Amino acid sequence: MNLGDGTLAAVVSCLLLGLMLLPAVHAQSSGGGSSNKLSKDQSSSSQSSSSQPVAQEKAPSLIDPAGPTISLVSSEPVFLMAAALNACGYDEGLDDSAPVRKRVRDEVNQALARSEEARAARDKVCLYIAQHRMTGTEHDIAQYISLALYLTPPPEMETSEDLEAMPPDSTQVVEIVPLLKDFISAVDLHGIWLAVHPIYDKEADKLHDSLSKMIVSTNLYLKMPASTYEGRRFLVVIEPMLSPSVVNARIYGSDFVVVVSPVNGQIRMSDVRHVYLHYVIEPLLNARANAIDRAQPILKEVREAPMEFRYRSDTVPLTVECLIKAIEARTMDTGVPEFKIPANADRSDMPRYEHERQIYQEKVDNVRVATVNHDMTQGFVLTQYFYEQLIQFEKDPAGLSDTIGEMVYSMDVEHEVHRARQIEFDKESDGEVLGRAKPRKLTGLDMAESRLASGDVAAASALARQALAEQSDSLDAVAAGARANFILARAAIMTGHADEAIDRFQKTLATSKDQRLLAWSHIYLGRMLDLDCKRDEAVSEYQLALTVRDGQQDTRLAAERGVKAAYAVKGHSCENDADDDPPGAGAAKPAETAPGCSAVPPGIQKPQ
Repeated sequence: MNLGDGTLAAVVSCLLLGLMLLPAVHAQSSGGGSSNKLSKDQSSSSQSSSSQPVAQEKAPSLIDPAGPTISLVSSEPVFLMAAALNACGYDEGLDDSAPVRKRVRDEVNQALARSEEARAARDKVCLYIAQHRMTGTEHDIAQYISLALYLTPPPEMETSEDLEAMPPDSTQVVEIVPLLKDFISAVDLHGIWLAVHPIYDKEADKLHDSLSKMIVSTNLYLKMPASTYEGRRFLVVIEPMLSPSVVNARIYGSDFVVVVSPVNGQIRMSDVRHVYLHYVIEPLLNARANAIDRAQPILKEVREAPMEFRYRSDTVPLTVECLIKAIEARTMDTGVPEFKIPANADRSDMPRYEHERQIYQEKVDNVRVATVNHDMTQGFVLTQYFYEQLIQFEKDPAGLSDTIGEMVYSMDVEHEVHRARQIEFDKESDGEVLGRAKPRKLTGLDMAESRLASGDVAAASALARQALAEQSDSLDAVAAGARANFILARAAIMTGHADEAIDRFQKTLATSKDQRLLAWSHIYLGRMLDLDCKRDEAVSEYQLALTVRDGQQDTRLAAERGVKAAYAVKGHSCENDADDDPPGAGAAKPAETAPGCSAVPPGIQKPQ
């Protein structure tokens, strides 16, 4: 690609921008966290849930109107919320997370073990989360992250805006704030934050260069200067307590916020770039909304496409997304090894090298075209149009802000409608960085839990045994093994195999760190001991369940009932049967129909 005068100016601007990023690496943000200030325009994100921009929404507390247009920061309120979610069973991506996540979880667990007050405060937070679980997807976590972005740092921990000025998803869970404050105080989460804060700074340092490179390269391709827009902010918030596989992205009016979980300076940069492109592209196309409305007939052709409703009902979001996907296709890493003519190549060999270069370019183009075709079958039917326009754009020294008008106004809508009409759309959507999360499909041990709950003991046992057969030494595999043993233990109760049930519960206790599994294992063992007329041992199990309980009400009530009175079922009495029953017989006898001893305790499925 030849660089004209306009492109050269953009290059110089971008290079100067890159130099500006370096001195401010350790500046403090007003949100209570360290910030690496990247003085720029934009950023991007990955699969997550987003709150739709609403006119009255105001900027999150982290955003400084007088600060740089692009910032890389950490946030204490986001950390506190994420730590609370972890304490209540949020384990997604734990095995792939940075070591600081396990360190914080261990310190919180130690504080819980030392204090009944801390456990009680944790229980209230976890009960609230359990009662507000809606989809069983990452969307349930996203609403708490959205709220945390609007919280001020401790000790106040108050919302920074009136509720009507905050995103709807955050206000749905705002009642958790006083419970969260009590938990923070009881566990001294603020002290833990101060201890791990330097680790967050180091993670930000590692991420700084790659994020800067992404922004510079994107601006270079678009041939647009760094500080293009006034009054707009792009904020990247790092939070290692969340899953590295998920990027939470949201747009608050003119403010774009991406929450990422870095691991050794690595994040899903392609997703972050996608959000950054939204930050750059949306103002250009929103200013031409009237011209884009000419494409209304296209909406009729995409009614059956699997993409989100907003793309099927509004030409502006559809056009924005199609242009972004076209840019991504033109700039993607195709995976084809780059071909370079050797520096010392003989002139007589040039025809052969030129032929090999052409073959390389054909392979690259084929990958890009295949990507465009896939985007088209997903419903983004203007992607090919913009892809073709960008080929010409790359040869022109003018920047995108100068050429976008011609791209929009010169579109042959009738031709694009005809092209869309020929497409056979996919049945399912790939998902969208700024889109809503899909309901989770049950697989593996989740499916085993579902089968056990429906009474299909054989299928549940088969799935659990399969999980045990596939075990490795990873943290996730060990956790899955403990959960599989817990499922098999309950299956053994339902089929009358008391000894196997006891063995499986004990294996769960020996290998699991999931407080819910631990608590219910103790409760089940206590009930079996009660039915075996070993009351003192049963009470010990119930008391252990109270010590390691998971913070949910059903666990606490079951354990407290066990301490107060022996577990009993109709037709069985220790006074009458103590001398007649062989050891263990009572434990196997009633469990299938015993009140309060269901095969699957409420909410026992792995929290999502």
